[in-house]
Amino acid sequence: MSLKKIDPTTTVAWKKLTAHFEEIKEVQMPSLFVKDESRKETFSACVGDVDLDYSKNRMTEDTLKYLLELAQEVDLKDGIQQLFSGKKINATENRAVLHTALRNKSGKSVLVEGQDVMPEVKKSLSKMKSFSDAIISGTLKGYTQKAFTDVVNIGIGGSDLGPRMVVEALPFYANHLKTHFISNIDGDHVAEILKGLDPETTLFVIVSKTFTTQETLTNAQTVKKWFLKSASEKDIKHNFVAVSTNLEKVSAFGIDSAHIFTMWDWVGGRYSMWSAVGLSICLAIGFKNFDDFLSGAYMVDQHFESTSFDQNLPVILALISVWYNNFFNTESEVVIPFSQYMSQLVPYLQQLSMESNGKAVDRNGKDVHYQTGNIIWGNTGTNVQHAFMQLVHQGTKLIPVDFIGFSQPLHGNEEHHEKLMANFYAQSEALCFGKSKEQVHLELKFANKLDAIGTLLPYKVFEGNRPSNTIVIKKLSPYSLGSLIAIYEHKTFTQGYLWNIFSFDQFGVELGKEMANKRLS
Repeated sequence: MSLKKIDPTTTVAWKKLTAHFEEIKEVQMPSLFVKDESRKETFSACVGDVDLDYSKNRMTEDTLKYLLELAQEVDLKDGIQQLFSGKKINATENRAVLHTALRNKSGKSVLVEGQDVMPEVKKSLSKMKSFSDAIISGTLKGYTQKAFTDVVNIGIGGSDLGPRMVVEALPFYANHLKTHFISNIDGDHVAEILKGLDPETTLFVIVSKTFTTQETLTNAQTVKKWFLKSASEKDIKHNFVAVSTNLEKVSAFGIDSAHIFTMWDWVGGRYSMWSAVGLSICLAIGFKNFDDFLSGAYMVDQHFESTSFDQNLPVILALISVWYNNFFNTESEVVIPFSQYMSQLVPYLQQLSMESNGKAVDRNGKDVHYQTGNIIWGNTGTNVQHAFMQLVHQGTKLIPVDFIGFSQPLHGNEEHHEKLMANFYAQSEALCFGKSKEQVHLELKFANKLDAIGTLLPYKVFEGNRPSNTIVIKKLSPYSLGSLIAIYEHKTFTQGYLWNIFSFDQFGVELGKEMANKRLS
């Protein structure tokens, strides 16, 4: 069984959406709020401690109705069932897609070709727990019998972006270990990381499924040479571990077989931080917090699998994205988390979305004739107000925004948090409602700038009618972060399914690598 291959533009729902778009493309969002005082309640949904308000979008109840009809007509429910069932929906690579099994808390079996993968998943988690507990407690030491103080994750792509994002988001929950990341094949960066480290007290985690990735292996060999300046080959087994499937190459590197953590081909790289690829997360925040991270994602998995589409957060977010991308031709989306902890969220989401859905060939093997994928960009909090929000508010492009905020601060500074969240809500309201000529005229008049009205007025008008979602989470925690990431994972899957493309391969990253290797040969 494989994913259905329905060109969305051939559906009745798509034709309804096309006609509907012509009717409401000039609709002004403020007028929608005037017509419906309960609009915010109508266009909202929640899961756990995550609340979504999507009322500030250029859509009506009919828009949502037709978008939901599109999801029904392409049989999204069947696609979701196949995602969770272990079917080989990554058809171009003949693989199942089961990152959801990595956080499966149901106690039920998950089968791939008739084999239950859950015993292996549990075994891997148990090994991660034992190892991280021993490192954090100081029971397991470096080659000179000193306790570890630093951990360096060496990987790239999914072996770096996910773990880095989570570790940098959760220092509030961290232990004494300092965690560092080496990814780019930039020797200057490697040198800068190493110069602050002590080889006796540094644990290196090399993450590479094949143990052949050029960037990761080059960086690992450079680190190894640095390490051997003060240690011997036999000491490598004490300070290096690997997450890989290539036992032969890992052993040849000098890593002890007991310190090799497994990976599976049914987990794509950008979905792999829930596995042993997340070992650096586990080391940074401890296994209990890592397990909470998995639990938050599992909660959203259950929501995505069983909740009706009209209340299903990932589905709603995906449908809204398709609405703008394919009818308003917006092309890009901004993600703005109002937490400095989340500074690595956008780079992570760029890979998740753009590597998954940056495809121009559909599931029938034909060139698509409609837009797929979105350009994801953004930054954190009020920083963006002093950077790119000028373009979002008054530029010529329509750019939908996801604002992500937290109700409670972690360190209890209510004054700062009140100002932060005032800006969070104000940005969304300003995008929607803008500022009219009449309002600007009055402001200039009361400011005694009557002489400037003729010249300044057009520059100070905000047309508004610019869409945004607000996602409010009670508090940043391992659990809530796991929930948020799972929402975006399932949003990405839903978009790809609706666009009739394969979201789980990434052949587009290979040509540049091949050409680089030719230049080096």
